[in-house]
Amino acid sequence: MDENKTPAVMMRDITKRFGTTLANDKVWLDIYRGEILALLGENGSGKTTLMNMLSGIYFPDDGQIFVDGKEVLIRSPKDAFDLGIGMIHQHFKLVDVFTAAENIVLGLNEEGRLDMKAVAARVKKICDAYGFEVDPEQKVYDMSVSQKQTVEIVKVLYRGADILILDEPTAVLTPQETDKLFAVLRNMRADGKAVVIITHKMHEVEELSDRVAVLRHGQFMGDMLTKNTDAQEMTNMMVGHSVTLNIERPEPENPQPRIVVKDLTVRSVDGFLKLEDVSFTANSGEILGIAGISGCGQKELLEAIAGLQPVEKGSIVYIHDDGSEEPLLGKDPLAIADMGVTLSFVPEDRLGMGLVGSMDLTDNMMLRSYRRGKGPFLDRTFPRRRAEWVVQELAVATPGIATPVRRLSGGNVQKVLVGREIASAPKVLLTAYAVRGLDIGASYTIYDMINLQKEKGVAVVYVGEDLDVLLELCDRILVLCGGKVSGIVEGRSTSKREVGLMMTQLGGEKKHE
Repeated sequence: MDENKTPAVMMRDITKRFGTTLANDKVWLDIYRGEILALLGENGSGKTTLMNMLSGIYFPDDGQIFVDGKEVLIRSPKDAFDLGIGMIHQHFKLVDVFTAAENIVLGLNEEGRLDMKAVAARVKKICDAYGFEVDPEQKVYDMSVSQKQTVEIVKVLYRGADILILDEPTAVLTPQETDKLFAVLRNMRADGKAVVIITHKMHEVEELSDRVAVLRHGQFMGDMLTKNTDAQEMTNMMVGHSVTLNIERPEPENPQPRIVVKDLTVRSVDGFLKLEDVSFTANSGEILGIAGISGCGQKELLEAIAGLQPVEKGSIVYIHDDGSEEPLLGKDPLAIADMGVTLSFVPEDRLGMGLVGSMDLTDNMMLRSYRRGKGPFLDRTFPRRRAEWVVQELAVATPGIATPVRRLSGGNVQKVLVGREIASAPKVLLTAYAVRGLDIGASYTIYDMINLQKEKGVAVVYVGEDLDVLLELCDRILVLCGGKVSGIVEGRSTSKREVGLMMTQLGGEKKHE
C-alpha cells in the first residue's frame, strides 16, 4: 500500500444504529484502486451494513465518506453510481422475464429511444474487456446462478462503476464458476478498479485479495496485507480469541446400513422432475455428505426420507439394530418418529418450517419433544433444560429462554434449530445447510456436535454448500446433478475439483456404492 496514494474511498468514524443495536461504531476504512480488499467479520459484525452505506442503501448516523479526497453525501444508490460505486448483493435484483440486456439498462434514463443493438454492443465490449460470458438476448429465467451474478456485475460496470463491492459472491458457485469469477475480478484489478469482497471463506481471501480489513462487533479491528497474514490470525481477529480451524474426522466404527434408498423418483407439485432413480445407503456411525448445485434435489431428498415429500416411485427402507427392515414410504412424519426413527431435519427455511417465531425457546423445544408428555398437561421441565443446554452449548445471544424466537438474529435462530434437532438424540440426523449464515466459531461447534452424533452411532446425512467443509467432515459424498446421482466418492480421497466437475456434469464412471 503506497502511503502517498490517495484512497479511492475513505470512510471516517462511520456510525450506524438500528434501534438500540450499534451496527457500526466509528469505523475507519480505506479502499484503493487496483486492489482487491477482503472485508472480513463474523455475522452481525457490520460488514454488509458498512458497504450498504457506501452504496447508498443506508445513510450513516455519523461520520464522513470521502471519494478521491472529496467529502461526499451518498443518499441513494443513484448517488453512489454517480460517484462510480456499485454493489452486487447476495440476493440478485433482476427481472426474470427480461433479457440480460434489458436488465442491464433497466432504470437508466437514456436519451431518446433505447437502441438495444447499441446496448448489446456495449455489453459485449465490457464482457470482452474482463472475460465475462453473457448472451444479451438470454432471458433471466433461463440462467444459472452464476450467469445471473455475471449480469449483475455487468449491470454495475455498464453504469460506469469503478469501485465494486461484492457481498458473499461465491456463496452459491461451484469451484469452476468461482475460478472464472476470480479471473474476472483480477482483470478488473489490473484495469485499475477498486474491488471489495465481503466473505467468510478464508482460503478465498488468501487466494484472491491483496489486503484484508477485519470488523468485530461493529468496530474496525485493523487491516493488513494478505501476504503478511494467515487464516488463523484473521480468524482470531474476527472472533477475538483463538478458534481451532480443523474438523476432526473420526473413522466410522462398525458402520451398518441404516437407511437404504432405491430408485427414488420425486416430482414437484407443478410436475417438474426433482429426483430421478436416486439410490444410496446411509450407514450408522457415518456422515454421508450430499453435494450439488443449489436446487439439484437435495431438499426433496431429505424431505422424502422425513416423510414430508410425496414420492413417485422407488423405496426407502429403515434397518433396525436387529437387522429387520421397515419401509418408510407411505408413513407420515409422526408415524416415522413413532417407529423409533428419529429424523432430525434442519430445513432451509428456518422460521417457515422449523420454528414458530412467536413462541419462546422452551416452547420451540416442546415442538420436538411434546410426545414425551403424559396426559393433557405437558411437562415443561425437559424442554426448558434442553433450551438452556442449547443456549449454553451454542452461545445463543438471547436475553433469556423466554424470548420469542423471532426476536433473535438469523444466526441465533439457526443455532436454536440445529441445537434442538441434535439434542433430540436421533438415530438418523438429516441436516440441510446447518451452518448457513453462521459465523466461524458457531460453525465449528456444530461440526463438533455432528461428529459427536456420528460417534454415538447416528447415521448423519449432511447437505452443505461449502465443498471444503464437505471434504473435511464427511466419510462419503453423494453428488447430485440435475436430480440424478452423479456418483458417490470417498471424503478422504476425493478432491474439490473432482466433486465440482461431478456437480456440473453426470460423471457416470463413478460407481454407486
